[in-house]
Amino acid sequence: MSTQSTSRKIPIPLLLSLLLALVVSLAGCGQDESKDSLERVKKAGEISFAMSGGYPPFNFYNTKNELVGFDVDTGREVAKRLGVKFKPVTTEWSGIIEGLRSGAYDGILGSMAVTPKRQEVVDFTTPYYYSGAQLMVKKDAPFTSPADLKGKIVGLVTGTTFENDAKTLDAREVKLYKDDNQTLLELDSGVIDGVITDRVVGVNAMNSGKFNIKPLGSPLRSEDIAVAIRKGDDTLLKEINRILKEMHSDGTLSRISEKWLKTDITKK
Repeated sequence: MSTQSTSRKIPIPLLLSLLLALVVSLAGCGQDESKDSLERVKKAGEISFAMSGGYPPFNFYNTKNELVGFDVDTGREVAKRLGVKFKPVTTEWSGIIEGLRSGAYDGILGSMAVTPKRQEVVDFTTPYYYSGAQLMVKKDAPFTSPADLKGKIVGLVTGTTFENDAKTLDAREVKLYKDDNQTLLELDSGVIDGVITDRVVGVNAMNSGKFNIKPLGSPLRSEDIAVAIRKGDDTLLKEINRILKEMHSDGTLSRISEKWLKTDITKK
């Protein structure tokens, strides 16, 4: 027994109109998501910045178990000028970029150096300070230059740009650690022969009197330090850039630097 179809064909002009409307609608949604990053933060009433929490004097826990340091004060001031609360997040450095890309926090304000490889997956603001990679050794070490570390054991924090510096030294072994509290303790106790870290971090540790260490030679290279933001969060990036420029101009960043480092590292 045959049946007669009751379906009706949609006229081609109408079908094309419907498809065009759908495309425009989807495009509009994408634009809204792109331009909503600043609005998202404003609506939440807070901005979350990630850092390791083990990188004195930039971000670390003091004797009262309070998170303090140059990065912390900078993040708090950025949040204040955004008109929202500051929410610091401490996390493992090795996975900090993936945490940002997954949306676990709004940005990374934890002394992250700008590199071409990182720029492939995140965007960076204008630098808020400038530093360099420094080799630290024990005070009584026989080394006279970084070249003397060839065939020795060098320690550094996993996931940092210092891994490439260690390769250029032709070290026998590169040991990776969670943070610089661990690297400097291992250096001080003689487990490793040298540590590559940020120059300010190394000199600050030396001046603290807790470690019997010294810098070996000049910085291995210079670095621009900036805030990392998710790709596509363009309006948030633009606003933080405006705020950092303002903080450079009015001397706020210089004052924060002097407070924590006794010197101004915010000018190139």
